Amino acid sequence: MKLIYLLPFLVFFNCYEITRNCKDYKTGNFYSEVTINDQLFKTTFKRSEKLQIETYNNKIDSSQLRWINDCEVIFKTINPKNMAEQKDIHLKILTTTDSSYSYEYSYIGEIKKQKGIAYKIK
Repeated sequence: MKLIYLLPFLVFFNCYEITRNCKDYKTGNFYSEVTINDQLFKTTFKRSEKLQIETYNNKIDSSQLRWINDCEVIFKTINPKNMAEQKDIHLKILTTTDSSYSYEYSYIGEIKKQKGIAYKIK
């Protein structure tokens, strides 16, 4: 009998949806952290609606952006220097806070995804 009273609470707490304010991160200045094979990589980037300019290890890389929806974007390197840079990257924003977002990304067509966090620079 007590279980009947708990059922509405269990249903309520198991059916919540994470709020994502992805529009807040379509443009601006950011820095990002990604861990790959136990190594931390940090980069800074400036993003407009259609362009992202990234600086990593004193190298500048530019990508054209094509937003699929407010939370997913495709990156296409403007001047690829090798075969790997010719592959487009799909990025999906998973969660947002008031100053950061977590994301996952992969090359188009590849299953393995990497995860990272980007922080908005004010």
